[in-house]
Amino acid sequence: MAGPLTGLKIVEMVGLGPAPFCAMMLADMGAEVIRIAQKPRPGADNNIPMLNTRFDVLARGRRSLALDLKQARGVAAALHLIGSADAVIEGYRPGVMERLGLGPEPCLQRNPKLIYGRMTGWGQSGPLAKAAGHDINYIALSGALHAIGRPGEPPPPPLNLVGDFGGGAMMMAFGIVCALLEARSSGKGQVIDAAMTDGAALLTAMVYGLKAHGNWIDKRGTNLLDGGAHFYDSYACADGKFIAIGAIEPQFYALLLKLCAIDDPDFHPQMDRSRWPALKQKLATLFKTKTRNQWCDLLEGSDACFAPVLDLEEAPQHPHNRARQAFIELDGVTQPAPAPRFSRTPAELSRPPAQAGEHSAEVLVDWGVSVDEIRTLREEQVI
Repeated sequence: MAGPLTGLKIVEMVGLGPAPFCAMMLADMGAEVIRIAQKPRPGADNNIPMLNTRFDVLARGRRSLALDLKQARGVAAALHLIGSADAVIEGYRPGVMERLGLGPEPCLQRNPKLIYGRMTGWGQSGPLAKAAGHDINYIALSGALHAIGRPGEPPPPPLNLVGDFGGGAMMMAFGIVCALLEARSSGKGQVIDAAMTDGAALLTAMVYGLKAHGNWIDKRGTNLLDGGAHFYDSYACADGKFIAIGAIEPQFYALLLKLCAIDDPDFHPQMDRSRWPALKQKLATLFKTKTRNQWCDLLEGSDACFAPVLDLEEAPQHPHNRARQAFIELDGVTQPAPAPRFSRTPAELSRPPAQAGEHSAEVLVDWGVSVDEIRTLREEQVI
């Protein structure tokens, strides 16, 4: 293994979405992450066909162990692994791990230095803690969803990036690394309560600050960064493709006007909000006079704060992304490369996603379970 987290041992209780993304980030950085999947019952349906295939990108870089956690021996095997791990990650509803016998109390009793990471949408406490939900619900409660979209229209779902992956998985990964650093000096583990509502709210910190200062109107599509400004938005081109403009600073805005041959005095002063709607229409008309490639030839690489809006096929092929190797191909699947970059301990991704239980015996041997015990687990269909 390579990467700055080499030497760390982490157990991931397999779930969906945010928890696997958090585990993927840690594995990308060199941590040894073992996935514990619930051993599937005969005839159980998999309603997400991508899972347990090479296309399950969020499962990359880890080995997989399948245990029947309905059996005491399965729970004992999980506790054995957790007992020698630095951290455990789980993303179930509050109470699920306790019902399995794998809640924080028995795990920390077994391993006092353990970092026990819990990720949920609403958090471990509060009136909504046990309710079902998804990304769009969590970012709605934080205020983030309200601020996204066009004026007079419902807020659009911004993929599941803000709650699941930004507010949930990335905050959890950050929390785990923070707690691991603290444990080095204290010798004590702790429980991390990572709620996507909390994380999504934190991501809006600057917006709440701008609002308190009087520089953010609590109305969609009327502000500097939400599409209200004519110089910070996406526009259609003559070929039906799109470009993105972000010329906020005066010198960048001036260059944008110069390169686009705009000498209309209505474009000044730049920050006069009353002019923004009309100027957006003028820019929309202008940008439809050329194709996206023509605008790239004119603006890309300049300080006009410009980029083409690329689709998922185009992005990996863009010269900048290719130069930085921002995308990689693993087992025939194109996917984003690990980030960020480290000068001395670069991440190295070499293991494709595993099928559930693909490495059960191998993992147990490597983590100190005897061959005789593994034979018993197999005979009793625990693994």
